Amino acid sequence: MFHRLRQDINSIIERDPAARNGWEVLTCYPGLHAIVMHRWAYWCWHHGMKWLGRFISYIARIITGIEIHPGAQIGQRVFIDHGFGVVIGETAIVGDDCTIYQGVTLGGTSLHTGAKRHPTLERGVIVGAGAQVLGAFTVGEYAKVGSNAVLLKPVPAGATAVGNPAHIVQKEGYLSSTAQLFSAYGVTPNGDDPLSKALHGLINHAVTQEQQIERILATLKAGGLHCQGLAECDKLNSDQLNKLVE
Repeated sequence: MFHRLRQDINSIIERDPAARNGWEVLTCYPGLHAIVMHRWAYWCWHHGMKWLGRFISYIARIITGIEIHPGAQIGQRVFIDHGFGVVIGETAIVGDDCTIYQGVTLGGTSLHTGAKRHPTLERGVIVGAGAQVLGAFTVGEYAKVGSNAVLLKPVPAGATAVGNPAHIVQKEGYLSSTAQLFSAYGVTPNGDDPLSKALHGLINHAVTQEQQIERILATLKAGGLHCQGLAECDKLNSDQLNKLVE
């Protein structure tokens, strides 16, 4: 028990620059308290004392603002940062070294008792603040879910999901050492919204087509061919449009 507690404290210090020492983490971090109390509740739940397990999880919710069902499986070195408003459902599985920020829901969309209703987070997943991960699917190793995303489908290992509904940004070579660097709140330097990327691409394509049409008209005019009756139109301002998309 004390070995796991030391691991939890060390992992929090590694991932939170505000954590100054182990004593501060042990006494002042509600995410750590919620994990420790969940281990008590989980033991009771799986040893025939289900009411006691639920009661311990209820007390943990009052103290920490974090609600973890005693049936949920929580791995080692899981860090719930800030934590207020986090809800983890009964059949959820959270793998080792995952990070979950405040306001996250690992919820279910099915009402079938006894079935797997909640998501599975594999090793190293980061779920940003306010994200809603809903359904019985898997978020792959070292994947990231951006803040306020609403995720309703699986995420491949090493990918990032952003938006509402969430879109997948695939990351190649996730097993490399650089890909496993910690990213607070699921934010990555190149993890742009795929819709934004698509709009930027369309704007740039339209500008290129406009330039090509101008060259064609100039060539026709130089050859003595004039196009009559064409109304002048405003040119696309790609810089302005790209700023609007951003």
